[in-house]
Amino acid sequence: MSSEAKNQSQKEGTQSQGPNLRPGGGGFGKHHQKPIEKPKNVSATLKRLWSFVRQEKRLLTTVFLFILIDAALSLVSPYLIGQSIDAMATENGVVNFGFLKIMVVVLLVAYIVSGALTFLEGWVMAGVSQRIVGSLREALFAKLQKLPVAFFDSHTHGELMSRLVNDIDNVSNSISQSITQLMSGIIILIGTFIMMLYLSPILTLASLITIPLIFLLTRTITKRTKVLFKDQQKQLGMLNGQIEETISGFYVIKAFNHEEKVIEQFDEVNAELRKVGIKAQIWSGFLMPIMNVIGNIGFVVVAIVGSILAVKSMITVGVIASFITYSRQFVRPLNELANIYNVILSGVAGAERVFEILDEHDEPEDSASAFPLKNPNGQVTFENVSFGYRSDVSIIKNISFEAAAGSRTALIGPTGAGKTTIVNLLTRFYDVTSGRILIDGRDIRTYTRDSLRSSFGIVLQDTYLFSGTIKENIKYGKPDATDEEVVNAAKMANADAFINRLPNKYDTVLAENGGNLSQGQKQLLAIARVILAKPAFLILDEATSNIDTRTEHQIQAALANVMEGRTSFIIAHRLNTIQSADTIMVIDAGEIIESGSHDELLAKKGAYYELYKSGAVQDVGS
Repeated sequence: MSSEAKNQSQKEGTQSQGPNLRPGGGGFGKHHQKPIEKPKNVSATLKRLWSFVRQEKRLLTTVFLFILIDAALSLVSPYLIGQSIDAMATENGVVNFGFLKIMVVVLLVAYIVSGALTFLEGWVMAGVSQRIVGSLREALFAKLQKLPVAFFDSHTHGELMSRLVNDIDNVSNSISQSITQLMSGIIILIGTFIMMLYLSPILTLASLITIPLIFLLTRTITKRTKVLFKDQQKQLGMLNGQIEETISGFYVIKAFNHEEKVIEQFDEVNAELRKVGIKAQIWSGFLMPIMNVIGNIGFVVVAIVGSILAVKSMITVGVIASFITYSRQFVRPLNELANIYNVILSGVAGAERVFEILDEHDEPEDSASAFPLKNPNGQVTFENVSFGYRSDVSIIKNISFEAAAGSRTALIGPTGAGKTTIVNLLTRFYDVTSGRILIDGRDIRTYTRDSLRSSFGIVLQDTYLFSGTIKENIKYGKPDATDEEVVNAAKMANADAFINRLPNKYDTVLAENGGNLSQGQKQLLAIARVILAKPAFLILDEATSNIDTRTEHQIQAALANVMEGRTSFIIAHRLNTIQSADTIMVIDAGEIIESGSHDELLAKKGAYYELYKSGAVQDVGS
């Protein structure tokens, strides 16, 4: 099945779908914006994120051991400093230089080993975090391939790109920065508290006076930053959507002189992002300065109480020095934990948005009794088919018709009548609301989707080509095709001539979406791609609309050969494209109002005759 089928947005009923469903992705303005979502359950998101983190539990265990040793060295160092001071501050004034030298060497070794362990922790965690987010990114990308077309009709490309790139980057930063600090902070916090109790319970009690204040401020600030970081990610997704749409619609913007308007709309969205970003950074920035002030107050309290105890000979000067270091070491993990809480919130906000996509319903599985569609004869029957993109609005209303095997059926009618929706139902991009569609007398829902869609070749008005060579793009529908088959398909599509004029011919590398080719040339490659796939059914949705008259005449014979013996559906306005069809159906407001051959419909002098007479059905041959 040709690739552009998956990129075709449903074209009918756009007005009835409301502002949140954007089938065409077109237009500019505030309809991009969505209501601000409330933060989800942080603990549930962290628990779910752990399912990805635990894949690296072996290396995480190694990191934990490094952290444990590093923390032990950090805990023993202040004690050794206190012992060194006491070795100098003796009552008789004699300094124990031997013991002092040992302490200095031990401290030096401890600091060197601690530095080496810190480097190893960062080095290992860098690899761990990248593998974790790599798995998350793979899961998200794989999920996108399983989602139904309806999902992409209701989400902007920029928003999805933001989740796949920006949000996962936030998760990566959160994992790489927070896991080691979290483990280290908790161990040091507990170990320091034990050492403080060991040295002086009274000083420990004095130093804990500021702890309730720390928790109160942390709770207040982080509660606010949680909402702001979530809003920031939402605004970033909207900005990406605006940028993606503007770049995609660059030529239209230029043609209608909308540059200034687009700039204004971009500035509006950017201003909202800047506003939310400033608030998020200001509130998160409050935390560290306030924590430092509280920490300094704690040091003053420890110094005052320690001085009183030292005067009373209840503790030594070395114990005070050790305790001040421990107090700073006790507050530092609290500061770090409060700081990384903001990092965690940012990562959780990103993870929530990723999990929202992962929680979307996949395209429904084939029924257990479904079987492959093999060598179809080509008979297609619609029996009382109705369908609506929304449950309260019907786009297709009780349509019934039959297309014989090998026949050509043309669909014409005004924009939004339901023509493309009919072929979307036939290929099961959407399932009917009521009624049924039969191929060779069997409901298409009894066939596996893969085999059904592989039986269709689709050429759309909006051709999509992938980055790669011309040969690779033609082979997209049949990867195992030989070079000879590729050339023959290109010749049948009348593309061989222009391909051979290119510098590297079939090995010419295309820019994004074939940006270095004309619209007509891209359409010819799309036709060649379908020819190579040799499908049982053919759908041409305005397939020649982007091709000039001369080129169209040249490929009509090729298309006729391709359609020979294949059940074909043609959506077109040009008379010479549809007049040879076995059946022409005039669609209006989701109903078949007239059906018959070209001559029969003209003889009826009904809707088709009026379209023909008014020039709505173009006769390019005249």
